[in-house]
Amino acid sequence: MADDKKPVKLPRTAKGKKPIYFDSTTDKLLSMVLTLMGELSVMRDRLDTVERLAEKKGVFKLDDIENYELTEEVNKIRGERRAAYIARVLKSVQDELDALQQQGDGMNVEITQ
Repeated sequence: MADDKKPVKLPRTAKGKKPIYFDSTTDKLLSMVLTLMGELSVMRDRLDTVERLAEKKGVFKLDDIENYELTEEVNKIRGERRAAYIARVLKSVQDELDALQQQGDGMNVEITQ
């Protein structure tokens, strides 16, 4: 009997406290920079592969890339990908904002004028 079930996708969230190597602001910035470095490295490798394959197969000319007209569908896909990318890069900042919000939710603070 074939197994037609999709693999279970588990959340990729680390448990426990995050180690602090410098001050927390510097650690966040370092985390963002390292995330960007990883993303850029992968993208460069993939782009290099595409360019080599395109040249080898004679698939397109470089002018085809320069003159490409973006469709709404492609623009939407790129926008979603860009949003996910930004979320990954800013994850440490978002995590801190979430933690601060949770702390604030636990406080009964009433603002009066």
